[in-house]
Amino acid sequence: MSAAGALLFARYAYPPNELGYCGPAGAGVLLDGSEGEIARRARGFEGAWAYLEFLAGVAGTADPLDEEVVEAYWIGNALLDQAEPAELTGFIRQRFAGQVGGTWVDADSRAVAHHSFHVFEVYPWAVLLHRTGNPAAVSVLDRCRIRTGVVREVGESTATVTARPLVWREGRLAAGPSAVERVTWSVGGRSLLAGLHVGDQVALHWDWVCDVLTADQVRKIIAYEERQLTLIAEKMS
Repeated sequence: MSAAGALLFARYAYPPNELGYCGPAGAGVLLDGSEGEIARRARGFEGAWAYLEFLAGVAGTADPLDEEVVEAYWIGNALLDQAEPAELTGFIRQRFAGQVGGTWVDADSRAVAHHSFHVFEVYPWAVLLHRTGNPAAVSVLDRCRIRTGVVREVGESTATVTARPLVWREGRLAAGPSAVERVTWSVGGRSLLAGLHVGDQVALHWDWVCDVLTADQVRKIIAYEERQLTLIAEKMS
């Protein structure tokens, strides 16, 4: 098992786990657990773990927490290009059998094993938004997606960042103008980051800083999201 992959998984999985939205109880273990404990808990994240198992098969590894595999799902990398969309939908039809509300069941030509696909096509919120315009759906989608930001101030446990929240405009979701928000990067002196500095480009999940990104990783997160938003708009038009 990859120690780096386990840590990377914990960075992105902790925020919704801590809020009680997914994964087993006791999210704090992810902040200071051993790689073996993180791996054990990772299997309890039914959505993310399914994609990691699929991507591990594509990569030819028995380790769903291989660092390349984990990065592909949360951030995006070349591994995603090796997976056929129809193979992914066939896989998740079995794993998510009975789950309704999203648009994934007929996504054989557009599915990608990336978190943005799960947020915008497997979860029902995008469909609800396109049908009703309910602003609550915009908020949930914005927080649930992996978004990027730039650190402006760093405190002991929180940071001020600028990021582009999702907006609903003319019947379509898109990243809006940059806005300032306060997010958390450590709790009780515990963090999954080695440190945080003004000017860092970061990944955000819910109200938490997950990772410090390279410029290329920022581009990938944005590109996969824009792709997904375009496809869901076409699907719902």
